[in-house]
Amino acid sequence: MNSIRCFRIAVCCGCVALAGGCQTAAKQVSILKPAAPVVVNEAPEEEVTADKPIALVDMEAAGEEVELTAYLDGPMTAEAAPTIPPAPPASKLDPVPETAAGDGFTLEALEYLALQNNPAIAQAAASAHKATGFRQQVGRYPNPIVGYSGQQLDDKGTDQHMAYVQQDFISAHKLRLNERVLDHEVQSQLWEVEAQRYRVLTDIRIRFYQALAAQQRGELAKEFQQVAGEGVRIAEIRRQALEGSVPEVLQAEIQLNEVDLIRQRAEITYLATWSELIAVAGMPGMAEQRLIGNLRVDAPPRDWNAAFYEIAQNNPSLLAARSRIGRAAANMTRQEVQAVPNMQAWVGGGYDNGTNNQMMNVQMGLPLPIFNKNGGNISAAQAEFCRAAQDVRRIELSIKQRLAMVSRQYDSASITVDRLEKQILPRAKQTLELSEKAYGAGEFGFLQVLVARRTFFDSNLQYNTALVELAEAKSMVDGLLLDGGLNDVQDTQMDDGLRGQALSGQ
Repeated sequence: MNSIRCFRIAVCCGCVALAGGCQTAAKQVSILKPAAPVVVNEAPEEEVTADKPIALVDMEAAGEEVELTAYLDGPMTAEAAPTIPPAPPASKLDPVPETAAGDGFTLEALEYLALQNNPAIAQAAASAHKATGFRQQVGRYPNPIVGYSGQQLDDKGTDQHMAYVQQDFISAHKLRLNERVLDHEVQSQLWEVEAQRYRVLTDIRIRFYQALAAQQRGELAKEFQQVAGEGVRIAEIRRQALEGSVPEVLQAEIQLNEVDLIRQRAEITYLATWSELIAVAGMPGMAEQRLIGNLRVDAPPRDWNAAFYEIAQNNPSLLAARSRIGRAAANMTRQEVQAVPNMQAWVGGGYDNGTNNQMMNVQMGLPLPIFNKNGGNISAAQAEFCRAAQDVRRIELSIKQRLAMVSRQYDSASITVDRLEKQILPRAKQTLELSEKAYGAGEFGFLQVLVARRTFFDSNLQYNTALVELAEAKSMVDGLLLDGGLNDVQDTQMDDGLRGQALSGQ
């Protein structure tokens, strides 16, 4: 009975020690939790610098659904991290849904459908949530170990019983630094989500204007087909009345066939572009419908140097790359403290039946960083920082290159549209009207009328082409030169490996 009583006392002592150890661990963890949440969506104008890294909310406290809410944490030691604005919320670019009209779809309705159904956006959002989960995990403190130890159990009257608790204490704020590395990774993934939304919207707009242009070319060809058909009929009447000739009839028939060919090609182009459009929108089974919109977009003259700086400042892909520089800088700081040894503590309490006395044992130890000082990981982290910095430079140069091509198309299409609207189309229309009047008065031959009609038709086709080129270029500029709505998205490059490294102490 005395042995049982002593064992119970030992267990109670162990529980007390365990409670003390758990409280110590809780205090250590509480240091890592920021004081007050700051929702990024509500303060987009506030800059997040290396001195104010973004950390995500504890998802266990938030519940099952992960909300991309941010905390402002303490200062970072990495001075090389770039200054970037906070990543925008996932709903920033959601347009107000405009349902399709009874006889077709508007651009706004298709944009809304694309943002809701495009799989690449959902894929990017899943990567951001995955990074959020890793960020939550890498800062978790190690669990304590509780157990029982018995010695000399075969020797009656001298057996010893002890309950103990063991806890690893992580040094040098490794877990907090882990969170800061993943803060930048989450920020980068949020920018990737935003970049994918821009890509989808750009693709939708370009395909919409291409399909709308094909639709209008088909309608223009149908209208002119009636005129050309009437021309064939008149030419045949003139030939039968011996006022015209066979070449006039043949020329009129050639013109009719050319117009019909343009109509057929426009219909084929429309169907193909419609398929591309609904694929980007994530609605591949949607039936073909008429598009409603204006092909003439407002495209004022641009200062392309200013446009470059504006795009470089707001391009989500570039901002994601800058966040990766911050991640690399934070990882350098993290790897530099890896060699600082962790402390392992063992506390046990129990009873020695041989002496009829209580006993308590304490053990503490740490590894000596003699052979492994984490030099390889530090070198790799420095190389990753250089790679991330060069990636930012590469993206900046890529933006400049793409902007040069888009600006050429924009300016060329703009002056073409302006010249056609102010000079060519009015004169082509006036020429056609005067030619038909002169032909009715017997002053012009039939072939001259055919030439005037073809000139008017070709000028309208040229105008249609210039309009769609201008709309495409403007869509690229508005989309910050991001396209490829169904391209593979960049997944998170991190996992919870930093926590394992921190807990290993090696």
